[in-house]
Amino acid sequence: MSFLENAADAGRSVDRPAVARTASIAAELVSGGSLEMGAHRPQDARDIAALLPAGTPVYINHLPRHKLLDTLPTLIAVREAGLEPIPHIAARRVKDRAEFQAFLTRAVGDAGVRKALILGGDEPEALGDYADSAALLREGLLAASGLREIGLPGYPEGHPRIPRAVLDSSFAEKLSLAARQGLGTYIVTQFSFAPARVIEYCAGLARTAPAVPIYVGLAGPTNPVALLRFAQRCGVSASLRALRAQGMEAVRLVTHTDPEQQLSALARYCAVHAECNVVGVHLFTFGGVTSAAKWMNRYISSLGSPA
Repeated sequence: MSFLENAADAGRSVDRPAVARTASIAAELVSGGSLEMGAHRPQDARDIAALLPAGTPVYINHLPRHKLLDTLPTLIAVREAGLEPIPHIAARRVKDRAEFQAFLTRAVGDAGVRKALILGGDEPEALGDYADSAALLREGLLAASGLREIGLPGYPEGHPRIPRAVLDSSFAEKLSLAARQGLGTYIVTQFSFAPARVIEYCAGLARTAPAVPIYVGLAGPTNPVALLRFAQRCGVSASLRALRAQGMEAVRLVTHTDPEQQLSALARYCAVHAECNVVGVHLFTFGGVTSAAKWMNRYISSLGSPA
């Protein structure tokens, strides 16, 4: 159902040009967006390439059971399918400099990787030499390998184990390190069930880091039960607790299988704030990458269509 139809069904007085602009912005955010896929499923690359524009960024996860080089076949498959492969690099899962360098050399050389999303990783203790993502930057290997940009994680609800002050300090350090090394930077946020919290976070970054583009994480189409399970793992407990306080009906309403409500709120924010530096959305797919690509395709196909 379109934004115009939603508004009409709600019986509200509709400012049709404003609603049409919001719908257009929503489609542009999806068109300029990205999604993630599992490192163990290179066969999915061709399926999603049939649904998405050439060059769409596709992030390849780096799970605890995988070494970095294990992700290489999927990175190559994504590139061969005409999409843009972007690896996750979880610092606390990297053994040493040799593993890090070998991966970067192969990723850039064999898969044409130009960007990477650097993360700390969730292990209680680092498996090797890197305690956090800033340590990866300090090595200088990311820039030396030929990468052009790095993605940094953003946490609208905070991090379950890291205080906000530490997050802010680390973010500032990584921006400084990247700038000195000639690397571009952007932010990919964790998903949330609280659009107002996400918008507040983006507005804050528009003031403190206006030159840094933001990709807002959305929970892609998935089973609500699976979504709640992943939400608990991913540290979005604040909005989850707030929903549960309103009863399970509220939980079911927000954790449905279509993130349109989250996208609509974000598009309305961008429509009325010229300083908005949100440039796209990023879909967390929870193993359902083809469903997420179909959802993106529906919005991308609406660009240029009459409202």
